[in-house]
Amino acid sequence: MVYNDALRARETARNESMPFPRISDLSKRLITEAKKTPERAWLGEVSAVVLQQSLRDLDTAYRNFFEGLRGKRPRTGAPRCKSRKGTRQAVRFTANACWSITAGGKLRLPKIGDVKVKWSRTLPSTPSTVTVVKDSAGRYFASFVVETGPQEVLPKTDAVVGIDLGLGHFAVLSDGRKIDNPRFLRRAEKKLKKAQRALSRKEKGSRNRGKARLKVARAYVRVADVRRDFHHRLSTELIRENQAVAVEDLAVKGLARTRLAKSVHDAGWSAFVDMLEYKAARYGRQFIRIGRFEPTSQVCSHCGVKDGPKLLQVREWTCRACGNVLDRDVNAAVNVAKAAGLAVSACGAQVRRAPVPAQRGEAGTHPKRSSVRWEQAGTSGRQTGEDVKPGTWPAIAPATPPTA
Repeated sequence: MVYNDALRARETARNESMPFPRISDLSKRLITEAKKTPERAWLGEVSAVVLQQSLRDLDTAYRNFFEGLRGKRPRTGAPRCKSRKGTRQAVRFTANACWSITAGGKLRLPKIGDVKVKWSRTLPSTPSTVTVVKDSAGRYFASFVVETGPQEVLPKTDAVVGIDLGLGHFAVLSDGRKIDNPRFLRRAEKKLKKAQRALSRKEKGSRNRGKARLKVARAYVRVADVRRDFHHRLSTELIRENQAVAVEDLAVKGLARTRLAKSVHDAGWSAFVDMLEYKAARYGRQFIRIGRFEPTSQVCSHCGVKDGPKLLQVREWTCRACGNVLDRDVNAAVNVAKAAGLAVSACGAQVRRAPVPAQRGEAGTHPKRSSVRWEQAGTSGRQTGEDVKPGTWPAIAPATPPTA
């Protein structure tokens, strides 16, 4: 409520061509004085630190918006009012709120009391801030801000990998491994349909509808959780095993507007690639993203000859230049690694890139000499004694050097 009141006050000042009110003025008017009114008397039941953080969040949102207009950061939309019916709600307590963790492992929050916590891990140091988040399924999470030591750097390895993401297989690696696509949403569709049908039959505004809505939300949250766990496990495994990881920059937004939209969203490629990127930076690995227009499915990974585009139904093809039978996905994964500058052999095994010596001799005919020979040949074949069709290159014998 304080966030929306402050946003409304600033928008009113902008419409009236007045300067934006400062945080101190908004705090005095919307918090201190508002508590004395009957409409906002309930603000006294909430910690004052939480109300102050709402004003700071609004100030940060405006700062990010204006910096985006100046080009200093990615452009974002203007701040908007928050809804109390949103799928995610959060409150943040700083050190000034005098919150603490009790000896019994409970979280003591001001004007709330002791809250029982199921700890997922031990905190590495004393936290400075805690944020309590409520998701759409009615679950509460506590997120702590702690100070950690230097980031862990994994031991170096010679292994590199290129990844080709898809729908038939979630990921195909340049070493030949294929990771199946779990299709979490597809597997849970039967249960989701049953929960949604039950929700649609409930009367709007009733308590039973609220319970049914919570069941639907929990079903969707369970799908998102198992998908996120799969992404974390696979990305961690790839980062630990390989020194460098290369992926292709896919047009996910474009693919999500096709008939494959549900399958594309179910795979979650963008979230998986983001995990690879930040984990590589955290553990001292190299992450490379190549352009989406690289012809990874058209180039032979053995000889490098571009064999042209192929239909999606073609899963194996034979190179016309070298005769090797290529798996479409494995070949694309190897080409992803090569396009990123990683050393991968034609069979998919990782190798070190060997130094290439400089070429000492000219491998062809000098451009000036070739143009002279073309003019000499003309279209009648006078030099070779045979007729030459226009636009063709005649076979010309080397000229005999003059004798002394």
